[in-house]
Amino acid sequence: MVTTSSASSSSNRGAFTTLEERVTFEKEIKKSKFIAIAGHIPDEGSAQSFLSEVRDPRATHNCWAYKVGEQYRTNDDGEPSGTAGKPIHSAIASSGLDRIMVVVIRHFGGIKLGTGGLVRAYGGVAAECLRNAPTCLIKSKVPMGLEVPFELLGVLYHQLQSFQAEDIKQDYDTGKDGVTMVTFKADFDRVQGLEEAIKANCSRDIVFYKR
Repeated sequence: MVTTSSASSSSNRGAFTTLEERVTFEKEIKKSKFIAIAGHIPDEGSAQSFLSEVRDPRATHNCWAYKVGEQYRTNDDGEPSGTAGKPIHSAIASSGLDRIMVVVIRHFGGIKLGTGGLVRAYGGVAAECLRNAPTCLIKSKVPMGLEVPFELLGVLYHQLQSFQAEDIKQDYDTGKDGVTMVTFKADFDRVQGLEEAIKANCSRDIVFYKR
């Protein structure tokens, strides 16, 4: 069974904590071998690639869940509905991590665990996998742009470098003589300071465009 939904609470779109590297955790429960593999996925489209890389076609089940911002998806892969994907997602939600996917592989050992036992097994293995995993903070980038006279380009570029703006590009086709459009990306928590610095050093009349 596959479940797709939006998270009930909104996430912090400015910055998020995710996994720094792929991690694995193994545990045997009543002769069944459970292997949890977790890793960062930048977007929902990357989930299928991650699953293809880590799933074991020889295993009895390859159950999974992922969370990307407010979107999440779960899959029980043949286990009773709600006993695998949902508890894996609950472990992700409890970890506070975002843009991650956890796949729990089960090699059946001959002893049935029951619905409660499956929930505890899948959720517990996923939680253990994430508990001591190395993490990193990623700040969202805000795409911005502005029109500036040629003579102020030097001052503008100095400010952009000071605030560590990235992906800086120029477009001279603005339809205005002596004016160019400069686009760039800035860390979400530096946008206000960058705007104030540019207006103070270039011109108070500059209008910023954000996407």
